[in-house]
Amino acid sequence: MFTALFSSVESGLIYAIMALGVYLSFRILDFPDLTVDGSFVTGAAVCAALIVNGVNPFIATLAALAAGFVAGCLTGILHTKGKINPLLAGILMMIALYSINLRIMGQSNVPLLQESTVFSVLLDGWNQLGIDAFIQSVFVSAGLEAFIPKTWSVLAAMCAIIVLIKLSLDYFLKTEIGIAIRAVGDNEKMISSFSANTDLLKIIGLGISNALVAFSGAFIAQFSGFSDIGMGIGMIIIGLASVIIGEALVGTKTIIRATLAVIIGAILYRIIIALALRADFLETGDMKMITAAIVIAALVVPQLLAKQKEKRKKLLRRKGDVHIA
Repeated sequence: MFTALFSSVESGLIYAIMALGVYLSFRILDFPDLTVDGSFVTGAAVCAALIVNGVNPFIATLAALAAGFVAGCLTGILHTKGKINPLLAGILMMIALYSINLRIMGQSNVPLLQESTVFSVLLDGWNQLGIDAFIQSVFVSAGLEAFIPKTWSVLAAMCAIIVLIKLSLDYFLKTEIGIAIRAVGDNEKMISSFSANTDLLKIIGLGISNALVAFSGAFIAQFSGFSDIGMGIGMIIIGLASVIIGEALVGTKTIIRATLAVIIGAILYRIIIALALRADFLETGDMKMITAAIVIAALVVPQLLAKQKEKRKKLLRRKGDVHIA
């Protein structure tokens, strides 16, 4: 159980990068961007193809980030310059990326198990520090040998990366351009009345959003040991589930709180999935159904609780009026 939960936290931190990208497009820009299902694979495909061809894994991962940015910008251009409906622009780009991703990989699946990845490089450096050995000795002395993970390097690396991305995104959204992008999502007509280039702001916002998604895809490919053409199916739902769960539990009063909520939501989502799949009556193929159920619950439950709270307030008011009378 502990091993499964530990692995869920590791993967949750990686998927949190993708969820931050989804948050940027859906919540900040108010743009229903379905490019995510394609750009996630684009990041994995670019990274895997470069690593297999001998490119440094860190450079390959950054190249995936750049590829995602280009994909997002193209979606923005289709919408702003081509005057295509936001939903349709995302669908068209997602469909186009399927063929592009196949071209990049040259086949439907690219294995990375025998290749040097970001995580394998970090593991080599991590082992030299002796941190795993120290943590293992602590677990053994406490009689918790069964709960010792193979390594803490992935968790430590992803914690550092997600904190860096979160702080960078928080800072960016408070800059002049970031505030303008937030304004476009809140009230596009108002920001355009100030002579702001709303088209450019949308393109930049969608570019950054899909850059984060592709960045996550690159890490998932290296974490899983392969890149597959079908690994992006349902990513938009996973991203939305993470955003909704986080917002319901943590809230969205400030940008700092909202981005933290997305990260926590992504981790909780992976933990919920891991726990659900341990049920005897559920199978691995039920994961999409579980995802849909989680999203439905995250959307419906807060509304029901809000209605119950409102009913209680009305009841208290009536009692107060009766008492005064």
